[in-house]
Amino acid sequence: MPRLARSEWYDLARDMNWKVSYVEESDAWPDELSTAKGIPMEAWWGWDEPYKVSYREYVHNQAGKDASVYAVNSVVARSKMFSQLDEGWKSAILAHYGAIAAAEYLASIGESRMGRFGRAAAWRNMALYGTLDEIRHGQIQTYFPYGLLDREPRADWAHKTFHTNEWGAIAARHLFDDMFTANDAVSTAIQLTFTFETGFTNLQFLGMAADAMEVGDIDFGALISSIQTDEARHSQQGEPTMKLLIEHGHKDYAQKLVDHMFWRSWHVFALLTGLSMDYYTPLEHRSHSFKEFMDEWIVKQFLDQFRDFGLEPSWYWEDFLKETNWYHHALHLGVWFWRPTVWWNPDGGVSPAEREWLEEKYPGWNDTFGRYWDVIAENVRNGRPELTLPETFPMVCNMCQIPLCNPAGHAAGHLDSPVPLVHDHAGRRYTFCSQPCKWIFEQNPGRFQGHMSIIDRFLAGQIQPPTVPGALAYMGLSPEEMGRDATDCSWAFANGTVLTRGA
Repeated sequence: MPRLARSEWYDLARDMNWKVSYVEESDAWPDELSTAKGIPMEAWWGWDEPYKVSYREYVHNQAGKDASVYAVNSVVARSKMFSQLDEGWKSAILAHYGAIAAAEYLASIGESRMGRFGRAAAWRNMALYGTLDEIRHGQIQTYFPYGLLDREPRADWAHKTFHTNEWGAIAARHLFDDMFTANDAVSTAIQLTFTFETGFTNLQFLGMAADAMEVGDIDFGALISSIQTDEARHSQQGEPTMKLLIEHGHKDYAQKLVDHMFWRSWHVFALLTGLSMDYYTPLEHRSHSFKEFMDEWIVKQFLDQFRDFGLEPSWYWEDFLKETNWYHHALHLGVWFWRPTVWWNPDGGVSPAEREWLEEKYPGWNDTFGRYWDVIAENVRNGRPELTLPETFPMVCNMCQIPLCNPAGHAAGHLDSPVPLVHDHAGRRYTFCSQPCKWIFEQNPGRFQGHMSIIDRFLAGQIQPPTVPGALAYMGLSPEEMGRDATDCSWAFANGTVLTRGA
């Protein structure tokens, strides 16, 4: 084999399909795990990924990437670089590690399911590399924060988060279990690789890598860049799967899969990346706002993809575009107020200069969200920190598992009503933040009806004592781990005052 030119053996090696004869096709590829949608096996054999790599090439490339990124980590670990980073940026790193590290490892389940139950050998071959990628991503994103433990004990949440009942962990598990650990091969290809990875994580890693280098965090920048090159390759499993579905008359099915996961991905993306880009990244290193990033890299890309495949923009597209103006601002306000419930230190990020930037990027911010921060800043300056801390908990959406921000969206003029949506099913009432979240539940209630949000658990008596301290203990947060303002509210005293509304 080594004596042959690559072109003479590669297609045969990567695409060796055959018909099963000792068992029925439905036994080898059960529909619950494969979802062929009636497409003949021979048609699946036309599955063709754009990025082709042999196992030898894969190992060679990965070994080189690991040698490079671990070398950077080894050098940085002996320096004071992490200690000298901006406190807000440290929070962005800790939030990322806690939400993503274990989830990357879990993604190997979705990849390996495609590697076993994908209908084409070429697909299964690509999914093998995807499985190895995700195992690597889980390992490297727990190893790097492990090296920070002597300087930042909260880095332990890179490993700990998914083993707790912290509300963000519940939201992440609910999303990722739906996306790849409890999904079939075809749906995983469309929802994980096409929608989530191509549409969101690839671009998140590009943006965060660029911001990390701007901030001076060489270690995190090298790590994220190394991961992104893997994501760019195995995320391409979605495109050929989408093409086959559409070619065989399943356009509506493919559209529904995308519509379902795009909205769910967007809400988690806004929570994790929106806060990091517009509030936690140092002002002097913000190359663009979160909305500008969304418009340029997400909105445009998905519209191009919809057009290329003959799909329509999701039925809720206008609602999504509206949310890019306000949703992450409301989440930031809520996360900061309920900061003891998260494992990082939220940065208020609303000094006079930062408010000027927010007003420039989001006209009207001072007269809407700025009004809340005026009150918070006044309480901080008057020595009344107890008024900036929660005494109870907000309502939580039974789909995205994220606290409802409807009142803030309504007050900012983006929602017609502050009232959440409700849906009664099988003797239980469910609460939703938006029509898309309600629609996703209604499409398949059997998939979601048994899950209990953090508030459901509170009301069911699972959290004892039924108090804020009891809930924090239930979430696994010790007093030392509970979030505080990243800069001890220095933004409230910047220049001796705060910017007034409309200034």
